[in-house]
Amino acid sequence: MKKLIAIVFLLVTAITFAQNDDVPVKKHELKVNALNIIAFKAVDFSYEYLIDSESSFGASLLINLQDSDTYEDGPIYEEKFAFTPFYRRFFASKYAWGFFLEAFGMYNVQDDYDGRYYDYITDPYTEQASVDETSHNVAVGISVGGKFVSSKGFVFEIYGGIGRNIYQSNKDFATELVPRVGASLGYRW
Repeated sequence: MKKLIAIVFLLVTAITFAQNDDVPVKKHELKVNALNIIAFKAVDFSYEYLIDSESSFGASLLINLQDSDTYEDGPIYEEKFAFTPFYRRFFASKYAWGFFLEAFGMYNVQDDYDGRYYDYITDPYTEQASVDETSHNVAVGISVGGKFVSSKGFVFEIYGGIGRNIYQSNKDFATELVPRVGASLGYRW
């Protein structure tokens, strides 16, 4: 009888420990960048997949809703559209939480927002003819930030960084530097 009780006890203990390992880890996040909506009139959604407790990868999609005729209304993004894949490395003891460093690439489209450009090489003081052009650019950059997650899965993150356009299809008006800033709200599932 003692052997039977010992075997049952060992089986129950093994099953209990096995169940602790099967606790599902939430690895997906969907976020919206509230800062871009409020300050820049741009919609910016992100999806992030958590690889492990220290790293993740994801992508952001930004669409600038500001009318090019009203850029004088406030702060602007030069980018009309941006697709940004990123990789993050976290430096905290909690699962994908706390301070992080981010490396990103960005494909962005910039419009000649004022319809004019200046030829600084041949004549820096003469305004050239009105143009309506677009520049397709590819940038790489880095960001730093912090992510905070509630026990129910609510996510808040804040980050800032800068990238450099390493390819520009139209150098007459395309910017050299691109920003990556945000205060995002989302959900982890």
